[in-house]
Amino acid sequence: MHQSDQLHSITVNPSSLHSSRRGFIKTSSVVSGLGLVASTQRLPAVHAAGDETLRVGLIGCGGRGTGAASQALMADSQVQLTAMGDMFDERLHMSLKSLQRQEALKGKIDVPVDRQFIGFDAYKKVLASDVDVVLLTSPPHFRPLHLAEAVAAGKHVFAEKPCAVDAPGVHSVLRSCEEAKRRRLAVVSGLCLRYHDPYREAIQRIHGGGIGEVRCLVANDYRGPIWVKPRQPDWTDMHWQMQNWYYFTWLSGDFNVEQHVHNLDLCAWAMGETYPVKAIGLGGREVRKGPEYGNIFDHHSVVYEYADGAQLISNTRQMEGCKSDISVKVLGNQGTAYLNERRNGVRISGKDSWAYSGDERSMYQVEHDELFASIRAGTPINNGEYMAKSTLLAIMGRMATYTGQEITWEMAWNSKEDLTPSRYEWGDLATPLVAIPGVTKFS
Repeated sequence: MHQSDQLHSITVNPSSLHSSRRGFIKTSSVVSGLGLVASTQRLPAVHAAGDETLRVGLIGCGGRGTGAASQALMADSQVQLTAMGDMFDERLHMSLKSLQRQEALKGKIDVPVDRQFIGFDAYKKVLASDVDVVLLTSPPHFRPLHLAEAVAAGKHVFAEKPCAVDAPGVHSVLRSCEEAKRRRLAVVSGLCLRYHDPYREAIQRIHGGGIGEVRCLVANDYRGPIWVKPRQPDWTDMHWQMQNWYYFTWLSGDFNVEQHVHNLDLCAWAMGETYPVKAIGLGGREVRKGPEYGNIFDHHSVVYEYADGAQLISNTRQMEGCKSDISVKVLGNQGTAYLNERRNGVRISGKDSWAYSGDERSMYQVEHDELFASIRAGTPINNGEYMAKSTLLAIMGRMATYTGQEITWEMAWNSKEDLTPSRYEWGDLATPLVAIPGVTKFS
């Protein structure tokens, strides 16, 4: 197996340890890709029974946020949703009604009007509302800001993927997660493939030499078109871009970052958190050319290369009428691992042939189950390192497709490109230009 890479150290100013509102934190730890790793240091338990109600705040009330809230409420018998925040009033109310309709959540939702917050500062109000755990599911652009303030406020965090859209955002996330470790706060990533039972066993076998030395990985995300929201006459520029966030790089990172990060993270996991030294690729807009599609591409193809010559071939496409394939293949010198979310789609062929035959729990539910269990046990999970670096891996690929240039890991790591708009307010906001490979410059 490849040696783990050695990235630049992240410096964070020391701060005092945090005691949560109810004092149920007892220790700190990190979770490996295959389960909880208990710490040897323990603090006195204020509530030894560990049965006190955990209050949850939802920041970002779209479909994924609503799903995450449902899973969080199902993860523990003593948990309650007490605050919600979103940019748009109609989205918050739709989410709340959807949750209230679920019979299994009866008695676990208490979000009166005075704890329903709307606007760019809604996240601040949720954090100030005496919650213990926050679910960060707004568009990816906001993740670094929301995570930093959640940790500063002493909250445990579930952070959807990806965790940033540019390199400065990645660095911010790494600093926040280091601070979370100091404060004994959990940070669980929405990179849910790491919580999928079949993948956990497959990766364990790969790391144990089940396919020999990894020489090539193929990560495909071929799918059809997804939702799009054409601009309405009464929408300002910012309103339109926020409603149609998936199609703007500053908000989503482009879809090879927003969605394909799952499979790229699976590859990083298979490689033992070793990251490539360079990447080159191509991409563009072949079918999604109208203004309603913002400035993202509809296809990307990137070849990443590792220090020892191994390659990761990454392909993404969103086009109607084309064959779909969402999978990862890991090729070693003694076998091949096939990683596919379809039932019976996880197997190894070669010297140690194997096919997964165990349980297939919902990975979306498992990540919340383990988050809340870690809080109760006083062994808070921290997924910060891999969620940040896998996000940068995806951003590195976008840099290669947007510029048409070879991008090294060092270039991506040190990039100063900051996609943050000049201000957060409803009103004028120029539509970002579509990148032109060979013309768009790396920064």
